Amino acid sequence: MMRFADAAQRLAGLAGLAFGWSPDRFWRATPAELAALVAAAGGDAGAPPTPDLIARLQEQFPDG
Repeated sequence: MMRFADAAQRLAGLAGLAFGWSPDRFWRATPAELAALVAAAGGDAGAPPTPDLIARLQEQFPDG
């Protein structure tokens, strides 16, 4: 199972390669901003996470 931090690091790297984003820009972006760039590049980002999904992920992957 991939940890959230590992998946986020991979996505940050891909955003840097594909869109020229710095790590700081990636972490300040909203899911909707990232999805818009992916869609403009011809990809399918899917729907942004719902508040319920975010809450479940926060429980599953607490910062600490």
